[in-house]
Amino acid sequence: MSEQSTIEEATPVAEAPAGMGTFAADGTYVPRQVIEDDLGGLSLDEAYTASMVQVEDGQIVEGTVVKVDRDEVLLDIGYKSEGVIPSRELSIRNDVDPSEIVSMGDVIEALVLQKEDKEGRLVLSKKRAQYERAWGTIEKIKEEDGVVSGPVIEVVKGGLIIDIGLRGFLPASLVELRRVRDLAPYVGRTLEAKIIELDKNRNNVVLSRRGWLEETQKEQREDFLANLKPGENRRGVVSSVVNFGAFVDLGGMDGLVHVSELSWKHVDHPGSVVQVGDEIDVQVLEVDLDRERISLSLKATQQDPWQEFATAHQVGELVYGRVTKLVPFGSFVQVGDGIEGLVHISEMSAHHVDLPEQVVTPGEELWVKIIDLDLQRRRISLSIKQAAEGGVVAAEYQEHFGEHAYDSEGNYIGSETTEAQEAWAEYYAEQGDTSIPPVPTSAEAAAEAAAPEADAAE
Repeated sequence: MSEQSTIEEATPVAEAPAGMGTFAADGTYVPRQVIEDDLGGLSLDEAYTASMVQVEDGQIVEGTVVKVDRDEVLLDIGYKSEGVIPSRELSIRNDVDPSEIVSMGDVIEALVLQKEDKEGRLVLSKKRAQYERAWGTIEKIKEEDGVVSGPVIEVVKGGLIIDIGLRGFLPASLVELRRVRDLAPYVGRTLEAKIIELDKNRNNVVLSRRGWLEETQKEQREDFLANLKPGENRRGVVSSVVNFGAFVDLGGMDGLVHVSELSWKHVDHPGSVVQVGDEIDVQVLEVDLDRERISLSLKATQQDPWQEFATAHQVGELVYGRVTKLVPFGSFVQVGDGIEGLVHISEMSAHHVDLPEQVVTPGEELWVKIIDLDLQRRRISLSIKQAAEGGVVAAEYQEHFGEHAYDSEGNYIGSETTEAQEAWAEYYAEQGDTSIPPVPTSAEAAAEAAAPEADAAE
């Protein structure tokens, strides 16, 4: 072979892309001749290190999910090794499965917790990156008095946790316009709420859905209140029972029945009168348009026992009662359902009495005479002493005896008939007492009844 042919065979006949070698006529690749230092003076190790992403603690980086395990996720961010996201750093939710949060190939953000732990790993946190991003957004929403939205992820003591990029706390009292007793049904629901408290240093975000509802339903509430008139009766459902009363849902807003308006009787606790879910009739007492508050009364829809008693009884009648309480100046005697009268110490016996317990004891049942009835002040004055002298027995007791037991004016004159005795026994057996004293009919009986007390006083 000649020198000429050898040269021709080595002569390049095809151009390769820029930055590469060339090809000879027979297809042999001829490498590019290196004529300069492409590393810019760096060593190979230095050049390799320079090609990697640079990270610092607290930095937010972006990467691709390359592995999802039960306890951790690996994220490729272009660093010398994949970053590790522990399962607890994936979400603000507790005890979650990593596969429910991310999938292979997802591109996500994470915050650098440690460039290198004791095992030489890059430790990252997805939830803290999300937290940092969310704070900026939430602070802006708070400044603009806006609304946040997110799913309810947990029920905690006193309220709900909402995922708004971080854990927002929604107190139970602010979930609805009225307090909700069972919060479990809200888990998984997406709720809108106002931000009422924000403190990044304490990691504290407090929300109010009620505030959002009040704004969105303001017009309806105004119309509802405008059509609600004092004095009218409404039917509602007891939505909440508290120490000072009960809240009743009137079909648009809640009104309060104060404990003093629950019953004509004394009420120790509202729960003894109504329960959540009860349907009741109430009367509107007051509508406060400015404060959007409704005052209601349950007892106003029921007959006033004092009015009922005053209508059925009059001064001078004999009624039967039970001693409920002793006081230095006398004793109180219950003579009707929720009706108590006072027997002054001067009206306890024909003889002088120093202390009420010399004559009566709590729980004792006895006849008393009505000597004063003041309906306006709801006061009844009673007398044991005058009852011992006899008199007209109240109609409610007369109906249990035959006509032969009374004279033409209604005074009890007694009877030795078996029927009358059986009538007394039957009536008082219904009252829970089988040892009821007969009605005194004369001054002699009064003296006889007072003798033991006089002996005790001596």
